[in-house]
Amino acid sequence: MSDSKITIVPVTPGRWKDLVRLFGPRGACAGCWCMYFRLPRSEFDRRVGASNRRALQRLVAGGRKPGLLAYLDGEPAGWVALAPRTDYPLLARSRILAPVDARPVWSVVCFFVARAARGHDVTVALLRQAAVFARKQGAPCLEGYPIDTSRGRIPDTFAYHGVASAFERAGFREVMRRSPTRPIMRLELEG
Repeated sequence: MSDSKITIVPVTPGRWKDLVRLFGPRGACAGCWCMYFRLPRSEFDRRVGASNRRALQRLVAGGRKPGLLAYLDGEPAGWVALAPRTDYPLLARSRILAPVDARPVWSVVCFFVARAARGHDVTVALLRQAAVFARKQGAPCLEGYPIDTSRGRIPDTFAYHGVASAFERAGFREVMRRSPTRPIMRLELEG
């Protein structure tokens, strides 16, 4: 890791332009704009691109803070989406990511790190700050659904859930695994 300085803050209307700059013209991942987990699949497929951008912008403009934005040496460098698990209906329909229990957990569902910022521990920093943010909102624990890359590296494009090793470095522990490569990991925030 270099001596670069990472600053992480919630996305607000005043920071919207920085998020747009980070996500670029394609909306981070082929027009997703981090709406994939918030919408039914058929609706998401119809809205890819500008409609998803407007939907995320409405969340931010309405005072919601759907994620955190990382700056590396003052430049937008990374994003993490987090909210109460109930804000992500796609998780409720997933066999692999089905609820572990009835706790009102918060979920980390998506990351986007600029190519130039990769290798600077931006994801770990985002996870640590996500825990601080979720704790302040009263979350009892923070849950994530990373990819376990211990069997082999994956292309960065497919690491939008994060990787298990980054979650481990941020203090998360595995609580359930219904798929060989998809652990459910938690960080307790109470106590």
